[in-house]
Amino acid sequence: MIRVTCAIIRNEENEVLVVQRGEATDHPLKWEFPGGKVKEGETEEECIIREIREELSIDIVICSHQSDVEYDYGKNHILLIPFVCDTLDEMPVLSEHVAYKWIRHSDLKNVDFSEADMIIAENYLHTVEYDGREIQYTQDSEPDSKVDEDFQSMIAKLMGMKEAEWIASSAVDNPAIFKKLLEYSFSDDKNLAFRASWTLTKVCDQYPAMIYPNLPEIVEALQKLNNESVQRSFLRIISLSDISQISIKHHGLLADHCFSALKSGFSAIAIKAYSMEILYKLALIYPELANELAITINMLQAEGSAGIIARGRIILKRIAEIRKT
Repeated sequence: MIRVTCAIIRNEENEVLVVQRGEATDHPLKWEFPGGKVKEGETEEECIIREIREELSIDIVICSHQSDVEYDYGKNHILLIPFVCDTLDEMPVLSEHVAYKWIRHSDLKNVDFSEADMIIAENYLHTVEYDGREIQYTQDSEPDSKVDEDFQSMIAKLMGMKEAEWIASSAVDNPAIFKKLLEYSFSDDKNLAFRASWTLTKVCDQYPAMIYPNLPEIVEALQKLNNESVQRSFLRIISLSDISQISIKHHGLLADHCFSALKSGFSAIAIKAYSMEILYKLALIYPELANELAITINMLQAEGSAGIIARGRIILKRIAEIRKT
C-alpha cells in the first residue's frame, strides 16, 4: 500500500484549493487535493509541507488531521492521509498540475474528483456542517464544572467555520463565553488552545471593540507563547484592532516581537504577514519605524514565498505614502 498525503487548503475567505491533473496522468483531468507520497524516514506532516512547497510554491499551516482513506485503484492501492491547512498564499505556482481553483464548501460536491479525493471531500464536508449543539452558559455567570467540561469538548472538536461563527455570535452576547474562549487560548492542550483562539478571531471579526480590554494581556502573552497557531490567531486579532488604544509600553513590546518574527527564519508565513500589518500600523503612530520596516520587508523579498512577497509589496506602497507626508 502506498502512503500518500493530501492537503485541504483553506484561504482567509474559507474557500478550499483544488488542483487538476494533466492528461498524461493516472487520472487524466480529474481534480484532487494537492499532496504526494511519503518518503522513507519522513513524517506525514513533513511530507505534506514539502509536497505543497514543491507542487505549488506556497506555505501552509497544518490545523488538523482528518480520517485516512484507503482506496484500491487496481493499479495502485493507496492510503490517502488528509490534513486541513490554512494559507495566506492565494496564487499557487503550478509545477505538476494544469489548473487550480478556490471553491466554496457548497461547491465541493460538484467537483469532478478522483475516487479517493471524492471520499476525502465528503468526509471534510461532514466536519464543517453545524450540528446544532447549544451553549448552556447563562449571561454573566460562571459555568459549573460539567458545563465547562462540555464546552471545552465542543471547542476542542471544533472544525467548521459555520460553527465557529455561531459560537462567536454567542460570545458577543455573553461575556462568560468570551472569557472562557480567552482562558482556553492559554491552555496547555494545544488543540483546545488553537481552536479557542481561532474562534476568538471570529468574535473580533463581528465585534472588534470587545477585545480591547484584553489587548494588553494578549500583547504581553506573545513572547511567552509556544503554540504557533495561537500566536497566529493573536497576531491576526491585533492586526485588525485599533492599536492606538494601548499604551506606549505595549507598542514597544509589539514592535520588538513583530520585527523578531519578520527576521526569524522559522516564523510561519501567516505570522510574518500579520507582523508586517501590525508594524505598518505602528509606523502610522511612529513614522520613524517606517524606514526599518521597509528595509526588513525588502530583505524578505529574497525568501521567495509568493504570499510574503505580495503582502510585502502592498505594505511598501503604504510606507511610501507615509514618507510623502
